[in-house]
Amino acid sequence: MTLLRLATTARHRLSPRALAILQTAAAATIAWFLAGAVTSDPQPIFASIAAIVAIGASHDQHRQRALQLAGGVVLGLALGDLIIHVLGTGGPQIFVMVVLAMGAAVVLGGSEMVISEAAISAILLVALNPGAGYSPNRVIEALIGGGVALVVGALLFPPDPALQVGRAAQTVFAELGRSLERTAAALATGDTGRGERALAEARAIDGHFDRLEQALSAGLDIARTAPRRFAARADVARYDRSLRHLDHAVRNTRVLARHSLRALRTGSRTPADLPFAVTELAQAVWALAGAYEDPERAWDARDLASRAAARATRLHAGAELALVEILAQVRSTAVDLMRAAELVAGAPDELPTEELIVLSPTPLAPSPR
Repeated sequence: MTLLRLATTARHRLSPRALAILQTAAAATIAWFLAGAVTSDPQPIFASIAAIVAIGASHDQHRQRALQLAGGVVLGLALGDLIIHVLGTGGPQIFVMVVLAMGAAVVLGGSEMVISEAAISAILLVALNPGAGYSPNRVIEALIGGGVALVVGALLFPPDPALQVGRAAQTVFAELGRSLERTAAALATGDTGRGERALAEARAIDGHFDRLEQALSAGLDIARTAPRRFAARADVARYDRSLRHLDHAVRNTRVLARHSLRALRTGSRTPADLPFAVTELAQAVWALAGAYEDPERAWDARDLASRAAARATRLHAGAELALVEILAQVRSTAVDLMRAAELVAGAPDELPTEELIVLSPTPLAPSPR
């Protein structure tokens, strides 16, 4: 039974990565034979290493990684060759090589890929061919390996950018919706514990949003350069168009949760309609999450957000200061969600924010399409 469980666990872990592993192995092999045919090196191991590092197993930003890899290899080899000629080889020399190679990469503004590859290349120069010093074959092999990784990973067998971006976006929507629901529950019950958890959840969204931005950057690159993924351009573009407003909604939700917690701690009276308005924001988030696959749902998201804005506008008159701050954030978050929904639907409204809120339907009235 234990062996069966281990086999099942291994299969579940390996299945999502199997294709990436096979592609990496294929890229390393192709780079080896291609570099052997182009250069005079009988063992072009740098080409295989370059292909493996450039393609990775994550399939992110292949073209950029290939270029960064070549830059790191060239820098590491040049410094390694210089140190070998001046100081010779050995343990202390490796220490000096790594410090100088990584330091130079940092000074030149290199990415993490360039910094680490500079150090690795300098060490490999000593380990693989300590007496030969610098050879242009190493640079050629690095370029070949990076080029093969680019072709195999990004052009011939690219991942589905819409799927990757969609997964990252749904994580953001899930956390955003839950934070708004918890904030609404905290306001309805006066529970400061829920308010604290809502604020913690809202703050945690930033990490998920950073991953969404990274996935979108890679997805746009794949959709633009990989012929097999041209069909995903429209899907990825919907995320790209609405990203700015989604970012604003995340930020405003965090401020909304903070003001709500402050009001709960000071014992401010909460109007009955305020938790409903925040709940409508959460419902708008759920509707917007489904609109990327079904753009017609964007109008449902817009209607829900506009109703939340209308409730907040109605409650604003005569409200105490603590509630005014909350109502302002409800309105701001609602407008962000409305703008995002319009962009997903492909029909952005150019009205200024205040006019957009004024023209929002009353909370119980059906919204015009």
